[in-house]
Order: sequence, then C-alpha cells, then structure tokens
Amino acid sequence: MSNLNTDDALVVFTPSGKRGYFARGTSLLQAARQLGVDIDSVCGGRGICGRCKILVSEGEFAKLNIYSTSDNLEPITGAELKYAKRRTLETGYRLSCHTRLQGDVVIDVPAQSQVHQQLVRKGIEKHNIQLNPLVHLYYVEVDEANLQNQSGDLRRLLQALEQQWHLKNLDYDVQLLATIQPLLRQGQWRVTVAIRENRQLIAIWPGFKDDIYGMAVDVGSTTVAAHLCNLGNGKVVASTGIMNPQIRFGEDLMSRVSYVMMNPGGEKELTQTIRQAINELTKQLCRQHGCNDTDIVEVVFVANPIMHHLLLGINPVELGGAPFALATDMAVNMHAHQLQLHLNSQARAYLLPCIAGHVGADAAAMILAEKPYAEDAMTLLVDVGTNAEIILGNRHQLVACSSPTGPALEGAQISCGQRAAVGAIERVRIDKDTLEPRFQVIGTELWSHQAGFDKAITTSGITGICGSGIIEVVAEMYLAGIINQDGVIDGAMAERSSRIVADERTFAYVIVPAGYSRPALRILQSDIRAIQLAKAALYAGIRLLMEHQQVHRVDRIRLAGAFGSHIDVKYAMVLGLIPDCDLHQVSSAGNAAGTGARIALLDKHARQNIESVVRQIEKIETAMKASFQQHFVDAMAFPHKRDAFPNLQKLVELPPIKLPEKSASRKRRRR
Repeated sequence: MSNLNTDDALVVFTPSGKRGYFARGTSLLQAARQLGVDIDSVCGGRGICGRCKILVSEGEFAKLNIYSTSDNLEPITGAELKYAKRRTLETGYRLSCHTRLQGDVVIDVPAQSQVHQQLVRKGIEKHNIQLNPLVHLYYVEVDEANLQNQSGDLRRLLQALEQQWHLKNLDYDVQLLATIQPLLRQGQWRVTVAIRENRQLIAIWPGFKDDIYGMAVDVGSTTVAAHLCNLGNGKVVASTGIMNPQIRFGEDLMSRVSYVMMNPGGEKELTQTIRQAINELTKQLCRQHGCNDTDIVEVVFVANPIMHHLLLGINPVELGGAPFALATDMAVNMHAHQLQLHLNSQARAYLLPCIAGHVGADAAAMILAEKPYAEDAMTLLVDVGTNAEIILGNRHQLVACSSPTGPALEGAQISCGQRAAVGAIERVRIDKDTLEPRFQVIGTELWSHQAGFDKAITTSGITGICGSGIIEVVAEMYLAGIINQDGVIDGAMAERSSRIVADERTFAYVIVPAGYSRPALRILQSDIRAIQLAKAALYAGIRLLMEHQQVHRVDRIRLAGAFGSHIDVKYAMVLGLIPDCDLHQVSSAGNAAGTGARIALLDKHARQNIESVVRQIEKIETAMKASFQQHFVDAMAFPHKRDAFPNLQKLVELPPIKLPEKSASRKRRRR
C-alpha cells in the first residue's frame, strides 16, 4: 500500500470491509494480498485458474464516501477475454489478477473466490463447514536447465516457489526426486505442485492443474461409506458405499473379536479385508467423478474402536473384555500407503481420536458435526447400533458412555426381522378400534390399504420387517392396547380381533397373514421382549449420564446413523428409547459421523479442535455403576416405569396402566 497522495485510489473489499489507498495501476489481487483480503488463486496471477473472480459494486456508498463504478478500473484485458473463451466469465465479473485500479471502487469478493469460504452441506439438515484444507495447489514456471545454470531441477523448482509464492524452506520426500525431471519437461517447465501445511512439497503435475481431492470414510461394522471431496472448493463430487466384507467373519463386532481369539493371526485377515474394501471404494469414487487415484492427497477415517484398530492392523482382543483398553485414544496421522491404500504416493491419512473402549472415532466425528461443546443447551447425541454410543452435555461438560443394545433395533433377533431392503415393512399403523394394521414396504410409497399396493409389490413381495418398522409396530401395539406397559400381549383381545393369536403359552400379533406372505409375519412375545431389552439398555445408559450431569431433562436430542435417519422420533419416545423432550427438538443427525469426517478433511483447525474436546470428555463405564441395573429395570416398561413424559403426552394419548387378565396370570403361574 502506497503513502497517500492525490494519485492514490481507495479500494474497499466486501464482505471483509478491509480498505486501503493504492497507486493507480495496482492490480486488485495485489491490493487484496497487501490488505490480507481472502482471495483465492492457484495460478499466481497468470489469468489461468479463474479462482480470483471479483465483482464491482456500482453506485454511491455514502458511509464510505465513495462513488464506485467499473469505469474506475482498467478495461477488460486480453488475458480475461482468453479466459472467458476457455471457461466462463460471468457478466460484471473480472479476474482480480488482471484488473488494475484507476479510481475509487468497492469490490465484492464472492464466496467461491474466498480461500476460507463457508460451505453448507445438506443432509437431513444444514452443516456449516469452514474450508481450510491442509493441502493447496500452486502453479509455477521454472527456469529451464541450461549450461550456464548448473543447479539441479529440484533447487530451481524450490526457488520458483519462493520467488512466485513466497514459500520458503519447503521439505520434500525423496520419492519425488524420480518424478521431477520428466514432469518438468513434460510440462515445458510449467508445473502445478501440491504443498501440505505450507511446508512440504507432496506432489507434482505437468502444466496447470486446479483440482485435487480428499476422501472422508466412515468405516462401520455393517457398511463402509466414502465421500470424495474437492479440496479447492469443498464440494462432495462423488459418494458411494458398500457392505463391510468383514461380515463374513461375523455380523457384529464381538463375533469378529471372537474370530480373532479363535484363529491366531485372524486380525491380519480382517485388516486386509477392510483395506481392500476401501481401495474398491476409491476406484468407484474415481470412476464416478472421472479423476485418478493419484489426485487424492488426503483421507480421513472415522470408525468404532474395533474397526479403528483393525484398519490400523491392531489386534482388537483387548477391546473384547474389561477393561476394554484402547491401543491409542489419540488421533493418528500417517502416510496412506502404510494402510496399503492406492492413492497418491504422498497422500496422508488421518484418524480421529477414539473416546473410550466402546466409544470410538465415529462418536468423536458426531460431536464435531453437532458441536454440543459450543452450546448452552443440554444436548443428547445417540448413535444406535449393536452397541449404542451416547454423548450428553454442553459447553460446560460432555460425558460419554456406550450401552449394549444388541441388534434387535436393527431387525435382528426378531422372528420376522430383517435389514432394510426392498420388500421390508418400514411403516406401521394400527386402528385402535378394529386392531387392523396398515403398512408401507420399502420400494413403494403406497400403503397396504391403498389401490395398487398389491401390484406395486408383485416383484418384491413382503419379506419381513426392518428396524424402523419394528419400532413402529411395537409402539402402535402399545398405543392400541394390544400390549400393556410391561410389554405383555393381552390374550383377552383375541375376542376382538383375529389378529391376536395364541402362540404356545403366549400370544402373537399377525401383521401379514399366511398366504399373503409366506410364512405369516407375526410379532411374538419374544420379539417384544427383545425390543424391551434393547431399549432398556439404551435408556439406562442415557439416565446414567443424566444422573452424572445432575439434570432431569434434556433440551435437544439428535439421533445419528442410518437408524436415526429412518426412525419416527415420536415412536422412539413412545417406546421409551429416549427421554421426554420437546419433539420439535428431537431430530435425525443423518450420517453425523460422515459429516464429521468431511469437516476434519476440509478444515485443518477442526482436527485440533476435536482432539482438544475429546481429551476433556468424561467417560462413564456403565458396568461399573450400581444404579445401571435399577435404571435398566425401570426402563423395561413402556415408555418408562417412573419417568414422566409430559411433552410426549401433549401429542400422543398414552394408554392407562393396564394389568394383565387373570387368565393370563394363571398361565404364567403354571408355566
């Protein structure tokens, strides 16, 4: 910025509000850099990348004492016209690197031209992600080798980066030496390089390149999901997922630990299997977007503790029993090739920290996505799986625990249960007067009582009932009076409906009769017991955390994962899966673990943030708490034996407490 004189022009940048006087003829990009204005540029002001687009704000700005007009800038240049032919230069936009001041102006820097732009990720709801990746691209023109200058190609490349981008004392990996000479000559001494954290040269491409990528991967016990993100603008350009191939060693995590215990060296097999799956996901993502795996320079993983350890090649047997010791509860930084991943040779992998033996990096990612540590509201985060991960707290304190819910809430251990797939019942309603059900199955929007339903399911049929359907049918059975508060099916109601049938010494409720779907789909007394055990374990864990926080209610509840995305929160509360809360404050967090992984990928400061937060979380071991058993027993009732649900009762008429019929009591005594 020049000393103020009559020839200087005032430039004000919005939305930052930064301003200064500059000599006429100064480029806007140069002025922005001197003022510390956030304008992106990869090509170093050569008019190639188009990242530095700006817009002139026209008119009178009384508060600034400026009349801003595009006439106060030099006319559009040949470089800009050339760029406009090759790409797109929208009406009114200019390239700041080729636009020079001639008078006072107000310049707007649009979001897409900001290095640290604010992104909005849309899943179930919006997530704000600050774009501040560890790796950036720089285009440089290097002096050609000649007899007068005997310095090596690497030295001249580093000198060019210092002269053109002010990047000094860069480190590099020896592996890059074999590629420098052919790439410089292929690019006619013009190359694009990737610099990590402004201190390490990690990749080189011939000519100009403006896109590099990172992967965010959520390694679940059942599925593995991956997102390919453009590190320049933060956009998710491709997403895919596959079933975790480790399922063949056991559906749940403990069965995989058992496999390792029973088969010495089995952890190597499990590790190799998951790494191969991630490489397959990488291929799928690159095919979707049309890029190369060498363009991927950063990958972030989140996982539960057992999957975390297996991915790293760590034997997980210590997590199979008390005290459930983690090999490490710290974040892990490493080269991606150490995980046998087929990415850029210098790509780095980052694994978020685990919280406790059964509360993993996926829970840390959920915290990063939902940010309860930044709020006053008492927030409950629940990721329901075979083992539920529970976080409760606010900016003052966070506590965490896990609770063994088992697979019943996902449809397993249920007589007609199945995983969510076409043909599975996912929604259920029961008429209180007739006790007749109506339902929806995955694959059609029609309900079973609507015209065209039979035709819509001709191919798939009705195959079973998935997790969300299980929750709804049991809740509807309770609301209709088919089961009482203790979960006992009332056999006396068989007089009112043929849907209530005897099943040895207990009773069952028929959703789909035999002949319509073979065999008949029925909810047995044992199915309801499985749901009770699962929901009681979850609720007891939540109550332990509430007890520790000394609170009797929560302000906000977020349900994460696939389960949280598909469940109706009203029915979750009717069953007593979660405590009473304003239902407007109960919602799905979607794939919160995946969102947290993307945040850690796109914002380097988020990594430091979550590592600090995790160190301050207090871990509660449910097995060590004497009150857990009492909480568990009380939570077996629908929705709960002792806790009131005033918010729920504003919207749902809960049935009065109903004692079993005497005949049913006699049957139980005889049994």
